[in-house]
Amino acid sequence: MSRKVMLIEDEPNIIEAIRFLLTRDGWEVETHSDGTDAVAVICAAAPDLLILDVMLPGKSGMDILRDLRELKELAALPVLMLTARGQARDRELAEKMGVSRFMTKPFSNTEVLTAVRDLHAQASRP
Repeated sequence: MSRKVMLIEDEPNIIEAIRFLLTRDGWEVETHSDGTDAVAVICAAAPDLLILDVMLPGKSGMDILRDLRELKELAALPVLMLTARGQARDRELAEKMGVSRFMTKPFSNTEVLTAVRDLHAQASRP
């Protein structure tokens, strides 16, 4: 299985930090910063894993997650959702929509790397 991650995030510092961390670990990382056309970009990129921010310009991460879960070809895509708002309500909503893992900002490099490796390993199992 390949190791391709799509990162949908609008904060440049977070984009660069995650891209650096994952690239150094052998991942191919593509990024996108706008929620409006994120679903089309994700479909075109065909990543093995998605890291998705909740608050994005144009369309929220929650709406993007809902749209992805409605598409047969992306319904099982592992999604790590990031949010600056760690409210239980957001976590519960994301879990109802089928998020694979939910992480609150700020997070450590180790947390992100562990989550990405775990989700990829789970998806790789038959």
